[in-house]
Amino acid sequence: MATTTVSQMFISVHDPEEALAFYRDALGFEVRMDVSSDGFRWVTVGAPGQDVDIVLSQPHGGRSQAEGDALLALVTQGSLQAAIFKSDDLDATFEQVRSSGAEVLQEPTSQPWGARDCAFRDPSGNLVRIAQA
Repeated sequence: MATTTVSQMFISVHDPEEALAFYRDALGFEVRMDVSSDGFRWVTVGAPGQDVDIVLSQPHGGRSQAEGDALLALVTQGSLQAAIFKSDDLDATFEQVRSSGAEVLQEPTSQPWGARDCAFRDPSGNLVRIAQA
């Protein structure tokens, strides 16, 4: 059987600069690509040493006005979970992200299913969880 791995994931953001302040500056991801086309921008970031790209893209890029509006509404009301990341030091990561001014939804907590994690909203409203590795 062939091996399948994760290559890219997409997170819709309304403002790429605000998204960079969260994903690059608060979470520590590196910028791998920054592209503008037809009035839209997408930025690819990723964890240093990990070969998975996270594409931060605007909801209206490549979509109709109605589709982009619908996606933007879901994002800004916090209806979409962006990702669950892992950290080798959850408490330090939590403090780093909290000190950036990100909206804290849950402080580090041991969950009934065994994970210890915390939760934030990124500047666009996406739910982002971080678990202890």
